[in-house]
Amino acid sequence: MRKLVLFDFDGTLADTAPDLAAAANKQRARRGLAPLPYETLRPYASHGARGLLKAGLDMGTDHPDYEDCKQQFLADYEQDMTTHTRLFPGVDELLAKLKQHGYAWGIVTNKMEYLAIPLVVHLGLYTDCAITVGGDTTDHPKPHPAPLLHAAEKTGFEPSECIYVGDDERDIVAGKAAGMATVVAAYGYCGTETAMLQAWQADAIADTPQAVWPAIEQWASLSA
Repeated sequence: MRKLVLFDFDGTLADTAPDLAAAANKQRARRGLAPLPYETLRPYASHGARGLLKAGLDMGTDHPDYEDCKQQFLADYEQDMTTHTRLFPGVDELLAKLKQHGYAWGIVTNKMEYLAIPLVVHLGLYTDCAITVGGDTTDHPKPHPAPLLHAAEKTGFEPSECIYVGDDERDIVAGKAAGMATVVAAYGYCGTETAMLQAWQADAIADTPQAVWPAIEQWASLSA
């Protein structure tokens, strides 16, 4: 049984929000503004610089200072992106179970490669990870299916042999567009409003990392 499990990174495998929120608050400090509570910034962690600058400074992409601020945000984040970032509890066990049962697994994130790959190495994921696809690996980031199709092609799997786990609606949109099964990582940064998550029409919703494995098992049994 050849199967590939693909994961989003921020909010799915790794809890990166503390370091991302700190970078957003540094942009506020540069402007003489008080820091925002972590709880205010956490839900935007899966939306990258664009989402965090909007949440932290109410600065959209059309703002004349946006590009400069984005580059400063990314520089600040790169400098301290491993300070508090950890795997979500239960992810180590999940990945060990995948290895034990012969599943290949990889990462497809919208994080740029120069940020994503050092974090994958830092968290000890690089050895077993079959592929890491960043937001700049292909011509289009998620929700376009290109990054997921690239991951499948490079690892030798058909899309029908793949399942994608992510905590943002664009993850599910991308997975479905690529012809893959999908799982919502509801423990991530997407919130826990059940009706909203169900509206994404993923194949399963996992409330914890531990709940991802049964979702994968069910998919594998149905697609065998």
